Amino acid sequence: MTDQPPKPRSELQLVQLLPNLITISAMCAGLTGIRFAINGQFQAAVAMILVAAVLDGLDGRVARLLGSESEIGAELDSLVDFVNFGVAPGLVIYMWGLHELQAGGWVATLVYATCCLLRLARFNIGNRSTDKTGADKPAAASFTGVPSPGGAMLAMLPAYIAFMNPDLPKVPPALVGIYMVLIGGLMISRFPTPSFKSVRFYAEHARYVMVGFVALIAALLSFPWETMVVTSVGYAAILLATLWLGRKTRLPTGKE
Repeated sequence: MTDQPPKPRSELQLVQLLPNLITISAMCAGLTGIRFAINGQFQAAVAMILVAAVLDGLDGRVARLLGSESEIGAELDSLVDFVNFGVAPGLVIYMWGLHELQAGGWVATLVYATCCLLRLARFNIGNRSTDKTGADKPAAASFTGVPSPGGAMLAMLPAYIAFMNPDLPKVPPALVGIYMVLIGGLMISRFPTPSFKSVRFYAEHARYVMVGFVALIAALLSFPWETMVVTSVGYAAILLATLWLGRKTRLPTGKE
């Protein structure tokens, strides 16, 4: 027998791992949020989940920019989304405002997390079906149901309100539990929700967009909970308006 020549080993540039490193960093942020919640540091816990959401929005864009999209990256992204937007918000809100309900609060947490899991599974199945047909993916004009990052942001609204003004009466745990279940239901619903990735503007208006972005960052750093309340209520108003208008033509859906 003749010895077979060894197969050449493939090489990767370190920068090609950057999208996956961002995804893993997002998971670390979400899990750290759970750790903070266990220690009773609920504001830090919610802040870490929001950091995870920001990182989640970066990994895919960085992968496309570097041309380093991969199957493992897509799987990592989906798994981390469930941790950050299903498990972490559910546990944090349970420890913050649902534990007094005991079994009832835990049921609401499980329902929310399960809805997030089903939301992500539905997207993955649709994504794989598109890949098998070999057809080009349509531009994301809307989502089907509330995307998991948006669901997590809305689910934590009662906490934002409490952090904004500690002197306000505490939100009744039963109301928080019902609200969590409602948000879970919105994630697995079939009605179209807007995708801000499809928003376009004229090039000469880019400076206004950048100034608005700076203003948003400044508001988050100066008045984090007030800004998150306004953002969440604004997003909820958009969802209600979209549902009320009842779009007759379903628009192509995209990633979370």
